[in-house]
This record gives sequence, structure tokens and C-alpha cells, in this order.
Amino acid sequence: MYRQMVLIRQFELRAIEERQRGLIPGFIHPYVGQEACAVGACAALNPDDVITSTHRGHGHLIAKGGDVRYMMAELAAREAGYCRGKGGSLHMTDFDLGILGANGIVAGGIPMAVGAALAFKMQRAGDAPLRVALAFFGDGATNEGAFHEALNLAGLWRLPVIFFCENNQYGEGTPQHKQAPITQLSKRAESYAMPGLTVDGNDVLAVYEAVSQAVARARRGDGPSFIEGMTYRYRGHYEGDPQVYRTQEEVAQWEARDPIQRMRGVLRARGISEDHIIALERDVSAQVEDAVRFARSAPPARVEDALTGVYGDTHGGAVF
Repeated sequence: MYRQMVLIRQFELRAIEERQRGLIPGFIHPYVGQEACAVGACAALNPDDVITSTHRGHGHLIAKGGDVRYMMAELAAREAGYCRGKGGSLHMTDFDLGILGANGIVAGGIPMAVGAALAFKMQRAGDAPLRVALAFFGDGATNEGAFHEALNLAGLWRLPVIFFCENNQYGEGTPQHKQAPITQLSKRAESYAMPGLTVDGNDVLAVYEAVSQAVARARRGDGPSFIEGMTYRYRGHYEGDPQVYRTQEEVAQWEARDPIQRMRGVLRARGISEDHIIALERDVSAQVEDAVRFARSAPPARVEDALTGVYGDTHGGAVF
């Protein structure tokens, strides 16, 4: 868990640097500060379980097993990327890893996860444990119609899906208290006949425990769960955001609860040496550096391939 959180943090910080240097075109929405949510949640899943992601999805992909070389190549619009350089930050996908895709539409991935969960239930053989779908989304998504429609169907049909809300206190630049009349968004779960729980989203072990219980419930066929992880993003909504909506004092207060430093303290308390931790961090740095080299050396996406993966071949029946 610690290694994955450090990998997410270092990947994001390096992506910010490479965007400034010109390797990465377009916007990126850094996940810095929220690492415990992705890592704790995905650690509770099996390899054949699936996730849907958001515009702030790099951490989710890494936590589910994504290869940072292909991720960096995708950010750099290179053909070696997950979507051959055409999806960029907002649309990375790997079905083999159970990553059904990041999504630039607020709440857009939530109904997709419900659809996957419905498929799992329909394909179930007898009383075999169900595969599980987990939808990541932000606090702002809970005000969208797609969120309520998805939870309604999931509760009605008792689907094996987990709704994980990463409440980072802001919907873009709007603070949470100006978005909803309640302070605990997990209370919305009650309307759809599913348990709702709010946890410390900066405590990776607390996230893991909460999601593990929800996964066990879903596998048994007992239906969906809603988990709200209270967390915070250290960077702006997007890289370059002037952040006039919050103070540096507020950011500093949350940085004092940094999920990586907290887990580092857990490792020390459990007898992991400082030398071992430092060696791990250096190994992660080398992994990120290798990803940058891979992206730089990969050929750019070709204009000739712009429509592959968009249209099906109606004559031969094959889909590109």
C-alpha cells in the first residue's frame, strides 16, 4: 500500500513537471493528496473486479495495477499509450485490469459501474461469489441525476456495486457546504436501501477495512454500499488553477494529515526500517523516470489512426 501511494504521488508530481516542460499537452487533474482512497479501495478488490474512474483518475488506474509507462505515454499523446495516445488524461482504459475507463463527465462512470454489476449478477452461476464493480466519483457528482438514478437501480436490484465518493471538500471551486444541505453525503445511501459509511479518506487502512466489508456484502449478493472518504487535493482542480477559492492555511492543515506520511508512521511502528523505506522510495523514483523515458522515446499518435476504435466495420462485423 505504501509503495502504491508513493508511486501515485511521484507519478503525478512528475506529470506536472513534464506538462510544464512541454511533453504533455492539454490539462491534467492531479490526484496529489488523495492517494489513500484509491489504494485502500483497490486493495480490497480482486483482479477480475472492475472500477470506473473520473477526470482525476490517475491514482485509481495505478492502484488497480496500471502500468505507469503506458500511462505516461498516453498523457504524452504517444501511440504506446493505453488508448494509443488519443484518450489522454481523461480516458485511460484497460479492460484486462478491470479498468473500464476514466471519464471527463461528472458522474459519468457511475451508471457504467452499475451496468457492469448487473452483468455480473446475470452471469452468476448458482451461489458462486459475485464479481464486484466499484465506482469512484467526487462529492460534486452526488448532486447529478446520473448518481441518483444509478443508486436507485442498484438498490432496487441489489447489485454487487460499491459507490466510493472521494469527498475532497470542493466541486471544482465550490466548497461542499455550498453544494449540499448535509455534511455527511453518505446519508444519501439510506434513500436507496443500502448502507452508507463516512471514513477518514486519508487513512489507507480505514479505507481498506470499509471497502473490504462492502465487497464481502456485494459478493454474497446482499447488494450495494456507499462509502464516503473524507480527503483533500493539494493541487488545484486542474494544473494551472489559480485556487482563489481557498487559503494556503487550509491546504497546510490538510497536508499535516498527509496519507503517505501517516502510513510511513505505521510502517515505522511495525518495525520497518528507515533504510528499507528510503530504498523503496528510490525504486519508485526509478520506475517513474523509466516511464518518462518510455514516453519520450515512443512515436506520437498518428493522424491516420484517428478514427480507429471509433466506428465499427459494418460490412465485416468486426470492431476496430
